[in-house]
Amino acid sequence: MTNALDQAANAGTTPVRDAHRFDEAALAAWMAANVEGFAGPPVVEQFKGGQSNPTYRLSTPGKAYVLRRKPPGVLVKGAHDVMREARVLTALAATPVPVAPIHGICADDTVIGTPFFVMGLVEGRIFWEATFPDVADDQRASYFDAMNATLAALHTVDAEAIGLGDYGRPGNYFARQIARWTKQYEEDVDAGRDADMDALVAWLPANIPQGDETAIVHGDFRCDNMIFHPTEPRILAVLDWELSTLGHPLADFAYHAIMYRMPPDIVAGLACADIGALGIPTEGEYVASYCARTGRDGIPDYDFYVAFNFFRLAAIFHGIKGRVLRGTAASEHARVRAEAFPRLARLAREAMEACR
Repeated sequence: MTNALDQAANAGTTPVRDAHRFDEAALAAWMAANVEGFAGPPVVEQFKGGQSNPTYRLSTPGKAYVLRRKPPGVLVKGAHDVMREARVLTALAATPVPVAPIHGICADDTVIGTPFFVMGLVEGRIFWEATFPDVADDQRASYFDAMNATLAALHTVDAEAIGLGDYGRPGNYFARQIARWTKQYEEDVDAGRDADMDALVAWLPANIPQGDETAIVHGDFRCDNMIFHPTEPRILAVLDWELSTLGHPLADFAYHAIMYRMPPDIVAGLACADIGALGIPTEGEYVASYCARTGRDGIPDYDFYVAFNFFRLAAIFHGIKGRVLRGTAASEHARVRAEAFPRLARLAREAMEACR
């Protein structure tokens, strides 16, 4: 999907979609009883983004809030767990990781039809392109440093100390993830096979680096999933924690860092950009900054982690391709992502071959 499509599809608000309407009076009554300082009634709009978990802007005369809810209807078991997202945001509030403040959590689905939570609306800038086009050349390095520092801060949080010791399954992260995405790829016969993916399926499980680590991981740490200060190179809030878990920090970092090799028409990426002219640190410099912040002496198996992340993304896009071919995902968004699948598989294989 192009970034123009990305921004048009996700930026700003729209009237609440018919399928996502709820009893606004019931919400106002709940907030009056459970959110300190609330004075309604709220004007409710729906954010264009937040497709997985419907997200709303609640505007009152004195303050604006954001509501995230579990979508209505029959859902895949374990998916769309907004209570889990509220849990990680609440736990991280006491850490250096910037998150929106939680004002109320409701597990009772009788209020608006599904569980939800209410958090503060953080005003700032979202950058939809990894080149940060609206930032001066001499400032871009500071924005990249802010992202690097924030992810390093997350990975150095003591999960046990903030009550997240049971937030995921510790250990064997790569083996479990590779098996999961291999199974999805091989079982979707409609989307067909790909020689690059087949090579990765054979190679990845036999080449997992030695040693294991566990940290809180975000799962989708990209420049367009954070709110920056309106004028400063400072992150005010990291968004979209629905994929967060306990996992391997180097998987999480490499997912973020594949922006250096990602074509910008697939997701926010820097491939083909003149990063020197733009004032953006090189991939090697970016890796070194993360290592310095997390006490590492380099990342010897970095290309494995890159290959794994491109493989994971390719498997996701392969699944989208299957849904497009079956007619269950007919949007332009889905079709463009399906077309990008073989390019992601090729990037994964190139990283794999760099390991040899």
